[in-house]
Amino acid sequence: MKKKLLLISLLLSAQTVLSAQKLTDYVNPFLGTTTLWEPEDLGYVRHRETRTWGAETFPGASLPNAMVQATPVTMYHSGSGYQYEDKTIFGFAHTAKGHWNLAHVPVLPVTGRVNPADYASAFSHKDESARPGYYQVYLERYGVNAELTSTLRCAFHRYTFRPEDEKAILVDITRSNNNVREWSLERAGKNAFSGSQWGDGNIFFYAVANYDIADLKQEQAAIRNSGGQSIVSVIRFKDSKGAAPLELKIGFSFVSVENARANLEQEMLDSTFDEVAAAADAEWEALLSRIRVKGGTEREKRLFYSTFYRSFLWPCLRSDCNGEYTDVRGEVVNNGFRYYTDPSFWDDHRNKLVLLELIAPDVAVDVIKSISDKGEKNNGYMPTFFHGDHASTFISGTWRRGITGFDLEKAYRLILKNATVPGRGGRRYMDEYLERGWISDKDTTHLPFYNEFKGGVQKTLEYSYDDYATAQVARILGDTDSYAFLMKQSQNYKKVFDPSTGFYRGRIDNGDWYADFDPYYPYFQHMWREANAWNVLFYPPHDPEGVIGLYPSKKAVEAKLDSLFTEPWRGYEVENMTGFIGQYCHGNQPGHNIPYTYYFIGKQEKSQHYINEILDRFYDMGAEGLAYAGMDDAGEMSSWYVFNAIGLYPYSPADPEYIVTVPLFEEVDFTLSNGKTLTIKKKGDGEKITSITYGGRRLKGWFVQDKDLQQGKTLIINTK
Repeated sequence: MKKKLLLISLLLSAQTVLSAQKLTDYVNPFLGTTTLWEPEDLGYVRHRETRTWGAETFPGASLPNAMVQATPVTMYHSGSGYQYEDKTIFGFAHTAKGHWNLAHVPVLPVTGRVNPADYASAFSHKDESARPGYYQVYLERYGVNAELTSTLRCAFHRYTFRPEDEKAILVDITRSNNNVREWSLERAGKNAFSGSQWGDGNIFFYAVANYDIADLKQEQAAIRNSGGQSIVSVIRFKDSKGAAPLELKIGFSFVSVENARANLEQEMLDSTFDEVAAAADAEWEALLSRIRVKGGTEREKRLFYSTFYRSFLWPCLRSDCNGEYTDVRGEVVNNGFRYYTDPSFWDDHRNKLVLLELIAPDVAVDVIKSISDKGEKNNGYMPTFFHGDHASTFISGTWRRGITGFDLEKAYRLILKNATVPGRGGRRYMDEYLERGWISDKDTTHLPFYNEFKGGVQKTLEYSYDDYATAQVARILGDTDSYAFLMKQSQNYKKVFDPSTGFYRGRIDNGDWYADFDPYYPYFQHMWREANAWNVLFYPPHDPEGVIGLYPSKKAVEAKLDSLFTEPWRGYEVENMTGFIGQYCHGNQPGHNIPYTYYFIGKQEKSQHYINEILDRFYDMGAEGLAYAGMDDAGEMSSWYVFNAIGLYPYSPADPEYIVTVPLFEEVDFTLSNGKTLTIKKKGDGEKITSITYGGRRLKGWFVQDKDLQQGKTLIINTK
């Protein structure tokens, strides 16, 4: 009887565990690490040997918006440094974004004699795993099981060697995804070493091992296939044979070795590996728990929580536990807020920064304080990124969503100068934009894709949107003259629309239309940025009625949209444009507003048809089911999925409202920052929305206001 009761108890316990599955279990950090190879995924036949751009994500350990990302490097100068199809690992770096930079201070466990020119280890995905805040891989060359976890500013390495092997690590201090300008590495005690590496910021580190150091030797070696030189440091440990793993705790700082040591002592020094990994998992669980979904398939839940996770890895922390950071002038300061890297504004202003505002408003506030600090010390211009200065969109949207913990007047002075005063550090080509309301393009013919010029059409479109965003702040602050001027400027997008073709089109310096015009041909930065004419249609988002009004009728707009989604891609082999529905390219950001355009001509169900196709096709592509249609771009691609999966999208992110779409899930419970819970329910399985109610009140139109959502009521989306 006792045995039977024990068996029942065990079964009930197992059922309880299964029913209480953690949300972190749904997250696959390998999502987005693969490259697309097949024509049906790419949209064209490959002829070049170079890889197309994958999502360029990394599988390593990190906390939300942390300083440290402890992650494997399989190829330097490639995206995040990790490519799933590679077969060797060069080391474990400590910073990553997914944009061909960072990968600071790579470390690799080694044994025996080490060839400084050839030390990478083979590995197999069968012996590799990852979850939020944890990464593991078995290094075949050295017989080492490597495990990584992290805190905000520190990394914890646990290396399990074969008992008969002496333990050592290799630090390739002169290599990263950037050109390393300066470096240092030295012993700092019987079981500690420290140093710095200058490449995309000067990072300092202080490391403590659980074995004493026997020796630290540095050797110079040629970098295979590059013609360059590297200096590797091999650190061997005393009395290190045996079963006990080598544990390495490393604190980091962008200020000093002393601060790196202080960060280590405060965040990790007295903790075990398992404690740190469990704390990391708990922090991610708390973040993911802000949005709980019911219904949907297991695949949809895995994609949802994986993309949700991926949306919160950038921007990254750059200040220390004591509040100090190194500013853009190279001075160490402490202004009482957490200092962050710049967001990837061109990409993630569209949606990711709005998700940041909703989930982590305290981080959003400190990001704005950070960019304002940089702007004040950079000739008074707010930082820009590629085209436009979409910090204006971020600032406007944040404040208008009721997140007011920053100095709006200070931020306004910076974005207003961007919009009105030409100069170094501000918007490019502002003289001609202010003079005539558009930016000219090069008068030439037969340009190859990769040639970079002004991108005049793209800049004109995006500057007009930034002018609108800045105008909203001017209105809030009572600057009526600037408001009027900027609202007039926000209509400049119309000056690059050619009604004879129905496309935005480049204009040469004398005002004529660019003659060698082919709407199907993509450019890296001529007329458009990483797009063709089809993929910049129906932008900007602040004036959809005005954009629709550029065409003779709504029927003409519908015909244009139908053609956009059905005209086949013309086979152009372009590394950063993949994943097509007709001419629509989901693998790059410029067209991500296009699917919603049907809403404004009374054809919402057509929008939903393509939204559903995008959600279904473009987030677990390729042979392994791990590829995105294109670059994640610091979480923008991921955030697009998150918003549409729950039935809300920030169509115009500068405005505190969301266009309502049909969610993937039957019910979504969103815990808001004010502690209230917004519930979103889908009724019916169709693509056509028949009605929308919020708190029992039927909505007019397709948009719901942020101030209403913050009341924490129930949004019901009825479909057929």
